[in-house]
Amino acid sequence: MEKVVLAYSGGLDTSVIIPWLKENYNYEVIAVSGDVGQGEELEPVREKAIKSGASKVYIEDIKDEFVNDFIFPTLKAGAKYENKYLLGTSFARPAIGKRLVEIAKKEGAVAICHGCTGKGNDQVRFELAIKALAPEMKIIAPWRMWDIRSRSQEIDYAIEHGIEIPVKKDNAYSMDRNLWHLSHEGMDLENPQNEPQDDLYLISKCPKDAPDEAEYVEIEFEKGIPVSVNGEKMDGVALIEKLNEIGAKHGVGIDDIVENRLVGMKSRGVYENPAGSILYYAHNELETVTLDKDTYHFKQHVAIRFGELVYNGQWFTQLREALSAFVDSTQQTVTGKVRLKLYKGNIYSAGIFSKYSLYNEDFATFEEDDVYSHKDAEGFINLFGLPVKIRAIMQQNLDK
Repeated sequence: MEKVVLAYSGGLDTSVIIPWLKENYNYEVIAVSGDVGQGEELEPVREKAIKSGASKVYIEDIKDEFVNDFIFPTLKAGAKYENKYLLGTSFARPAIGKRLVEIAKKEGAVAICHGCTGKGNDQVRFELAIKALAPEMKIIAPWRMWDIRSRSQEIDYAIEHGIEIPVKKDNAYSMDRNLWHLSHEGMDLENPQNEPQDDLYLISKCPKDAPDEAEYVEIEFEKGIPVSVNGEKMDGVALIEKLNEIGAKHGVGIDDIVENRLVGMKSRGVYENPAGSILYYAHNELETVTLDKDTYHFKQHVAIRFGELVYNGQWFTQLREALSAFVDSTQQTVTGKVRLKLYKGNIYSAGIFSKYSLYNEDFATFEEDDVYSHKDAEGFINLFGLPVKIRAIMQQNLDK
């Protein structure tokens, strides 16, 4: 029997795909789950995959690689998609895709299969990663092939085949969870007029239920990478877990987003992203004092393009690698500490320190100083405003 490696989560889609592949193509199915911080979701995965018909199951702990090779480069870039989405699912897919390719080659598989729908972005992200790392590999996408047309029909198929599934028809949010975030899509959220229900949140407290007392948190960075929380050094995974705990308690990092999908439609999702929101805020605060104006402003342009590349699944591309090289060069002085105040879903600045700070109180002060001549501003403004003045003279001459 030919082998197929399936990107397996234990959710509805991939649970149904195992018997479907065996029933329709007689493949030997090897289930692969990439542990990017799903937590308790992975505990029943091995048993479920075997019961569904998989011949072998890999549960691969790739959290360190996920953080250091995907999350932190994106954080350093300050990259978001459409100014809100912190790309939690977007960069998890190439991380998992890389491990899928490694196992497919190890097992001598003829194809890699995923459970992404034909409407979503994830199909692109997985398949671009596979094409970049194993261009010869066949890709199977059941949602583009089978007769099933809805999640309700999937549930019916699972029930008919005796497959245990984690959702019911009346509670079937599409969710994706990893170390960086938890996303919610579908059901009542499909109508942007509907406010998210308070019981939707599984990680964060609803801001109105957060503590009435603010909490301060101090984050230290070295060359753009967070290395400690409240003076305690820790690795990337532990640091994100710690900030998730702190931020979730205060309802920080909840985003309700209508985004433009790569395939052309708009979609609505609610994201819980406590650690990510804290880190992005702190990292930007540190850059405001350690980067000069031109670098800071140009990096904002780079962040937009970087975010688009990640969202579109173009992680393993020459342009993304080139932009990361630029970003790394800007981060050489992004070292220091940022103190933040968390309160009722909000993040406030509470102090920035860096030995590389370009903020100079001797120049910025409103008090008397010996380093700045106010008279110099007159000549500067005359030259800076010369094009405006010349255009105004031209307009006056035309009006005569």
